Amino acid sequence: MTAISTPTANTSARLRHNIGFWAIAFAFLTVLAYNAVPAPLYGLYQQRDGFSSFMLTVIFAAYAIGVVISLFTVGHLSDWHGRRRLFVPSLITCMISAVVFLTWRALPGLMLGRFIGGLGVGMVTATATAWIAELHRSARPDASLRRAQVISTAANLGGIGTGPLVAGFLAEWVRSPLTVPFLVALGAMAVAMVCVLAAPETREPVFPRPAWRPQRVAVPAQAVSRYVAAGIGAGISFAVFGLFTSLAPAFLAGPLHHPSLALAGVTAFAVFAAAVVSQTLVTTQSARPIIAWGIPVMVAGLAVLVVSVWLSVPSLAMFLIGGVITGAGAGALFKGVVAMVAIDAPAERRAEALAGMFLAGYIGLSLPVVALGVMTQYLSPRLSLLLFTAVLTLGVALVTPRLLIGGSEPATSQPPLSPGRRAPTGRIRSHALRLTRPSNRSPR
Repeated sequence: MTAISTPTANTSARLRHNIGFWAIAFAFLTVLAYNAVPAPLYGLYQQRDGFSSFMLTVIFAAYAIGVVISLFTVGHLSDWHGRRRLFVPSLITCMISAVVFLTWRALPGLMLGRFIGGLGVGMVTATATAWIAELHRSARPDASLRRAQVISTAANLGGIGTGPLVAGFLAEWVRSPLTVPFLVALGAMAVAMVCVLAAPETREPVFPRPAWRPQRVAVPAQAVSRYVAAGIGAGISFAVFGLFTSLAPAFLAGPLHHPSLALAGVTAFAVFAAAVVSQTLVTTQSARPIIAWGIPVMVAGLAVLVVSVWLSVPSLAMFLIGGVITGAGAGALFKGVVAMVAIDAPAERRAEALAGMFLAGYIGLSLPVVALGVMTQYLSPRLSLLLFTAVLTLGVALVTPRLLIGGSEPATSQPPLSPGRRAPTGRIRSHALRLTRPSNRSPR
């Protein structure tokens, strides 16, 4: 017997999908928040075990390595297996990471905990973003996707800011600052697990499943130089974010003489909140105006940061203002370069092109910050920050002309390929980094 659709049934289904929309947004925020919990706690580990600033950045880089590995090996598999079947393992992975932090507090344990947490984030980023968009579409089929895009951004960057905020306040006033934040995070992830299990599934498993392959990276052939420039822009944006989730507490406690853990959490939260607000307020879909706005704002923010620590009496207020300005500019820059790549890439290669963007971003999240950690071993924190911002500014100056000049129309007007179809010979051209033997099967 065929089920008859009624207005009441449709309303009920839309309500379930709308509740699921917020449930998955909360779960996504929770995963990102947990993985930022250690940010204000690094100083405590450093005091307890005598870690250098360089070692702290190595611990931080272990997270970025975990994200990249997971992003390219399993991050795209929810298209084949369903959204829930990838989100649940992500939460379990992050819970394991929290247990490692609680039970193995020596240096190897800290590195392992960060690496495992990175695996969880790489597993869920694309999955959660797609699930939120699909739940929104089911709940509000006649509405635009802007609501889903705004909430995804808020959950992603907002989560990275919320984790240090909560952890910093807890660590400042509880008796066990290296225990309680992770216990709270475990509790939040347990609630998130309930949300994920209860939310409507929007992607049924594909049978027969395509042969597994890592995520491919493709560079649009007609826009190679602009793609490279966009990748550098993404790396610079992530380098700015990495500064505030790794070494910013050391600058607060050092040159600025404000060792408060709560303040370290507030600083990180303010930077990421500014990035969220910036991305939300910029409503144009054209990439170049966004980039043209984001670059000078970010550079101005970096200048304010440097000046704040080079004053005869370093200024905390100026440092915080510089962080907010920098976060707003970096958020806009990243949104702009992602939009540029999405426009340049053919529809059937867009996911592969964006994968390369995230690879560049996470390289920027780790390598420049590690370099800053190395500099602090031989130079003063003030000089290290000056050189760090000078390199980022130089990089921005080199790629800005290419980012602001060039076409802004899609590279192809062809519709996306249906499952199993080959791209017509001679119609789609791109330089692709093949991580495995090409497959003609679509992941869908």
